[in-house]
Amino acid sequence: MHNLDEDFTAGLFDVAEGPCLSLYQPTHRHIAENQQDTIRYGNLLRTLEESLRKLYPERDFKSVLDPFRQLEKDRELWNHALDGLVVLGSKDLFRVYTLQRSVPELAVVADSFHIKPLLRILQSADRYQVLGVSRKDFTLFEGNRDRLDEIKPVDGAPRTISDMLGEEGGDHQPYLSVTSHGGVGQGSSPMHHGHGGKESEVDQETERFFRAVDRQIIEHHSRPSGLPLILAALPEHHHMFREISDNPFLIDGALDVHPDSLDSIDEVQSRIWELIEPHYLARLAALVEAYGNGRSNGLSDDDLAAVAKAIATGRVETALIEADRQIPGRVDTTTGEIDYDDLAHPEVDDVLDDLAALTLKMGGKVVIVPTERMPTSTGVAAIYRY
Repeated sequence: MHNLDEDFTAGLFDVAEGPCLSLYQPTHRHIAENQQDTIRYGNLLRTLEESLRKLYPERDFKSVLDPFRQLEKDRELWNHALDGLVVLGSKDLFRVYTLQRSVPELAVVADSFHIKPLLRILQSADRYQVLGVSRKDFTLFEGNRDRLDEIKPVDGAPRTISDMLGEEGGDHQPYLSVTSHGGVGQGSSPMHHGHGGKESEVDQETERFFRAVDRQIIEHHSRPSGLPLILAALPEHHHMFREISDNPFLIDGALDVHPDSLDSIDEVQSRIWELIEPHYLARLAALVEAYGNGRSNGLSDDDLAAVAKAIATGRVETALIEADRQIPGRVDTTTGEIDYDDLAHPEVDDVLDDLAALTLKMGGKVVIVPTERMPTSTGVAAIYRY
């Protein structure tokens, strides 16, 4: 699978040559429930093919469609599906994203990719990442208030001490084993067993490994996503990792567990959310307060027409967008004028999604906020720069 945060940050979707094919589909995690997913995918693929024939009857798009067709036969994908699937393809680009949130079915051929549902997921305020690290390897997870899933490694990225430091990086591991007695979490008493002469070398290797892990996480995950990062490690590794880490997204809260414990996701997900929720609520509260403070001096607004024009001129610093709400219509990206006509595809032509996309294009920030946390009833709350 591809890394959505990195692709979006790199502007990958802005330079694709049309026609651009966008396929969105809800999927199911359990095999007993996902037997129909491939059938639905095939139906959506036929919709794309029919649209291409109608729009471009004289052109051959076999090379564009072939990757979509091959994906239909990819048992690894369908057997390990999450909650949503997005497939984007054009002449020179093919991307597949599995999502932790469901998406409405949609198959669209246009001059550019339909990525506004992805923007909503990327800008959701409840996302976070978890780094599970030990002396020998690491695992990265991404979650929200409801889900936690392992992130597949970036192509070619090392995940173990041997991969990062060379085969000699693991030479001393047999001489030093670490066993944690006293249970998981605060109050456990780690006991170290090993040959003291080797311990300093092992600690040096561990530090080198932790530095390499930290660089990789920053470059490929934290910086592109901007998500808060939770450390999950044995207590004796917390201090060393925090001492060497340059990651500004690493939060103070942590899990005192061996990364292998994260294989039982359901057992630790609630504990992780307990650590993240205060950060999540504090961030939303600060944004709502900033919006309220701006009302008295004209530096915030919730009127759709006024906000749209402000976004188009670059006045909006932050736009709070209500999650799971749609307002059928289009926004003119040049003037900010809104067309509220009864449009055929509200999933594609949505005022709030247009406002979010335009805010990002103009250098502003977008935060997708649950309905119960929104300070307005119009679907948008804008904080102005001036």
